Amino acid sequence: MRGIHATYRERATGKAWHLPVCVLSALLLLLTAAPNASAKTSRIKDIVDIEGVRDNQLVGYGLVVGLNGTGDSLGNSPFTEQSLIAMLERLGVSVRGQNMNTGNVAAVMVTATLPPFTNQGSRIDIKISALGDASSLQGGTLLVTPLLAADGEVYVVAQGEVSIAGFSAQGQAATVTQNIPTSGRIASGGIVEREIDFNLADLQQIRLALKNPDFTTARRIAQAVNGFTDAQLAQAENAASVILRRPANYDGTIVDLITDIEQLPIQPDQPARIVISESSGVIVMGADVRISNVAIAQSNLTVKITETPQVSQANPFAPQGETVTVPRTDLEVNSGDDVKLATLDSGVTLQDLVTGLNRLGMQPRDIITILQAIKAAGALQAEIEVM
Repeated sequence: MRGIHATYRERATGKAWHLPVCVLSALLLLLTAAPNASAKTSRIKDIVDIEGVRDNQLVGYGLVVGLNGTGDSLGNSPFTEQSLIAMLERLGVSVRGQNMNTGNVAAVMVTATLPPFTNQGSRIDIKISALGDASSLQGGTLLVTPLLAADGEVYVVAQGEVSIAGFSAQGQAATVTQNIPTSGRIASGGIVEREIDFNLADLQQIRLALKNPDFTTARRIAQAVNGFTDAQLAQAENAASVILRRPANYDGTIVDLITDIEQLPIQPDQPARIVISESSGVIVMGADVRISNVAIAQSNLTVKITETPQVSQANPFAPQGETVTVPRTDLEVNSGDDVKLATLDSGVTLQDLVTGLNRLGMQPRDIITILQAIKAAGALQAEIEVM
């Protein structure tokens, strides 16, 4: 196998080139099936991650200065005062033991995400969040702040003017706050000082990590890669991993091999699952959810109590009398006399289930209870995940 990479290079240089028959057939099949594939398939690059190619979280502690009296109260935020004293001493200003009273400084936590393969000297965005009792970071400037990774090393140094998406205005009788004025961003405010060592091109094999682990999807990925390259390069290791090996006679790197196969279309498979958010009442059901024979009836017991007290007082010029409050209670009980009973046949689809529940006039809260009851009865062929 000369390798797909070699044929691509010959085409770019103007030399005569020929794809292997199996590869040509695969490309022809992909082109003829493109209208249908686009609706049901996903590219390999969209459903897997490359092991080792990952972001890295960074964190740091810094000071924002230049605030218009909206910073931390030094009496309530001792860490801000200590940081301010230490910073001034490093700059040759001694204020230790002095009584400082400024509202133009705020202690902040600085966070960032370092993308993979980021080169030294590149710039990344920075996130700023107030740590003390500052009311707004508007107009502030972050001083030089080192950002550390989990290994304790400094990878990025941040500094710059803070941009916020909110504001806060206050008067004697009213306060207006829009969005969150105590957090903001610094676009391209971090400079990468150290690169993360990871040489992907020298690897002889890599692991493709499925974003949604599934045995069927992993096997389909391996079969698609092996069919496209006419070689046993990929092997499904488990539901979450596919091993991709670089053949000995392939004249490209592992990066070239990834580029060659990441555009292959795959039809991901997924288990039948229903995701329920009890707090918000959101229900998400997968397309493969099935229901066995089951009958559903739903009734709500509603008790409504209305208090309309009346005042009773003596007639005018009465020799004696007393003003009293007479209670008047209106009690109404609705036991749901118009209860409907609906049946769902075996093997109904998701659309049939939704149509049947809507026909009963169910609200999301009622549907959640019904689905859990159907699952408890053993008639729901799906997994219920409650968030």
